[in-house]
Amino acid sequence: MRSTIATVLTLGLLSACAAPVPNSGPGVGFSTPSPDQQARDAALEGAPPAGQPFPLPPAISDETRLVEAPTAVEDLGSDDIAAQTTAALAATGGISTPAAVSSSQIAPATTDTTAPGISDEQDFEAVASRESIESDADRIAANRAQYQVVPPTELPQRPSSDQPNIVNYALSTDHAPGTRVYSRSGVNTASRVARNCARYSSPDLAQGAFLSSGGPQQDQYGLDPDGDGFACSWDPTPYRQAKQN
Repeated sequence: MRSTIATVLTLGLLSACAAPVPNSGPGVGFSTPSPDQQARDAALEGAPPAGQPFPLPPAISDETRLVEAPTAVEDLGSDDIAAQTTAALAATGGISTPAAVSSSQIAPATTDTTAPGISDEQDFEAVASRESIESDADRIAANRAQYQVVPPTELPQRPSSDQPNIVNYALSTDHAPGTRVYSRSGVNTASRVARNCARYSSPDLAQGAFLSSGGPQQDQYGLDPDGDGFACSWDPTPYRQAKQN
């Protein structure tokens, strides 16, 4: 009897110390295991046998749910969605959220077409609704009644001056420069004429002084030795051409 018990204990100890049964998956040069062998391997690894579904996770109790999902979103209004959102945020840790605003409190966006400074002259329908052929004719007639025709007046007279006007003098003559028209006396050499004309910075000033001192009939300062009426090579041609153009 004692030997039998010792034998059983020895076998139990040996089985406890034995290595686990290895997975008999396919190795190099071996074929795919049979379905029975696959079921045995799955049982050894803790997975369900082939052909059996995996166990489902435990169901979540109602106490752990924050907000129960609605059965149909279409049945919820905007107020219900806002209330459930507020409750869900509050249940996540006491997060302070603003009060829900109902859809009735939200004012619809409007476009004010009567704002000052905005013209609708480019809107054909708006203009056609208030204008007509008759109104256009009346507006044109009103504009024509406001026209004022200003009659032309004569140009103002130039102020009189004792100084001779070289422009008027140039336009009153028609002979070419160098043509003797007036008689001259005395000795007027070229050096004397050049010295006398050097006292003026331009021929226009020399011509003005010549006319102021009795010219063109007299040549008091010896500025017109050839007697053409033009002092110090002054040329009236530009003034004549300006009048013709």
